[in-house]
Amino acid sequence: MSIYDLWFSRLKINLKDKIRLLKTHDSIENIWISVFKKNEFNSNKKIYEKFLNAWKLEELKKMYYYMKQNNINCINYYDSLYPQKLKNHDDAPGVLFFKGKFNLINNGLTVGIVGSRDCSLYGKNVAINIANDLARNNINVISGMARGIDSMAHKGALKEDGRTFAVLGCGVDVIYPKENADIYKQIQESGCVISEFEPKTKPFSWNFPLRNRIISGLSDLLIVVEAGEKSGSLITVNYALQQGVDVIAVPGSISSKFSKGTNELIKDGAYIFTKLQDIYSILGIKYEKSLNKKQNIEKKYNKIYSVLSDVPMHIDKIVEITNIDIKYLYELLFEMQVKKHVNCIDGSFYVKNQQLI
Repeated sequence: MSIYDLWFSRLKINLKDKIRLLKTHDSIENIWISVFKKNEFNSNKKIYEKFLNAWKLEELKKMYYYMKQNNINCINYYDSLYPQKLKNHDDAPGVLFFKGKFNLINNGLTVGIVGSRDCSLYGKNVAINIANDLARNNINVISGMARGIDSMAHKGALKEDGRTFAVLGCGVDVIYPKENADIYKQIQESGCVISEFEPKTKPFSWNFPLRNRIISGLSDLLIVVEAGEKSGSLITVNYALQQGVDVIAVPGSISSKFSKGTNELIKDGAYIFTKLQDIYSILGIKYEKSLNKKQNIEKKYNKIYSVLSDVPMHIDKIVEITNIDIKYLYELLFEMQVKKHVNCIDGSFYVKNQQLI
């Protein structure tokens, strides 16, 4: 994170020009140098003024320290953590702000789940069940933390200690809607909240269509659970199609206003969701049937044991590899110590019990 990143995020130039700058330089700092040291843009007064207007050093410093104080970070287009999936598209954001564990978004497959804010009980249950199953199968769930289907998708993943990510249409320090405060906090424990908008940015209506391209761009598959004829979810679908991301839609009653959009998508050629296996078939992976709670605990227990060896492993590394929430992981590790299956060293490192190897 640097002052230059904040400057670039504030530039009021169109996305194509931003992408051109990113592709013709090797760092945002060098873009700044080209503008203010090499004077490469002085001949175009309108563009130069936009560069200059964004370079309010004292304001940028205040935002930089605000982010530091509030555990907000950002990565830019050149960062090794920046998702290649986004780089593959010509509408990639130059800077992404986040709170939480951004690095985990690059681990494994990611499925986007979207739908209307105004949704039915049927839609809510489907979203929860799909996200539940994806989490059990160690697949990331990404959505927009809006009311309705988005919230249900996050809840479903969180219920199974899965990785879930929320792309916001406001700053990552702004909880919107307010009733999602608990979800907002929980998401940061297993994944992160993401935005291309600077912290403190309010949830303006025009921000949401822009954020939709990031949801679809980070997805290996996009699931539309419910959508009316004019649902914003259909904007996400259009982005997905432009980005080459497969779309699967959940069918609904022909008389339901909540399913008019999804039924139309199916009519137009989207994959139809009839069972959970449909998702895994499109992703090209073997479907692993959902486990009951006891079996799921055993599975996680075995997963922890399989990553440990006689070489001490830090708790943070175990979290990263197993994708198990750290609070729950401590509980399981404590049980494993009681059963003498693992040993704890210096409070944060774990090894297999040598007598069992």
